[in-house]
Amino acid sequence: MLIRTLATDLWRPARARRVLLPLFTGKVAAGFPSPADDYIEKTLDLNELLVKKPAATFFVRAEGESMLGAGIHPNDILVVDRSLEPVAGKVVICAVNGALTVKRLKMEAGQWRLAAENPAYADIIVNEGLELVVWGVVTAVIHPL
Repeated sequence: MLIRTLATDLWRPARARRVLLPLFTGKVAAGFPSPADDYIEKTLDLNELLVKKPAATFFVRAEGESMLGAGIHPNDILVVDRSLEPVAGKVVICAVNGALTVKRLKMEAGQWRLAAENPAYADIIVNEGLELVVWGVVTAVIHPL
């Protein structure tokens, strides 16, 4: 049942078709404007940039506002690597009692917690009564402006 519900929200990266985009050598100033360079350094494949281990990577769309402080907004696409170890400080995708959530994994005073990055949301304390499965570590966020 859970798999069927999530099938439309999870994607696997495709390596069959490569789209190479130009990467300019000059950097864009976030303060005062600077002259732009007129040449391209190389091409950039977004799969190479965002997907390090294709067999262990999936995409999922974020919902809700509990992770705004981490730069994760509603409808952002999260790049998730299942091969990475979920250690304290990492943002992870978890199934908590069967429902998927994205939170920062923290260890405080000997207690694991799934921490929200928005003070309007409570952290989830990991205890024996909680069914928790870590699906993977978030490695990138695709966020439209």
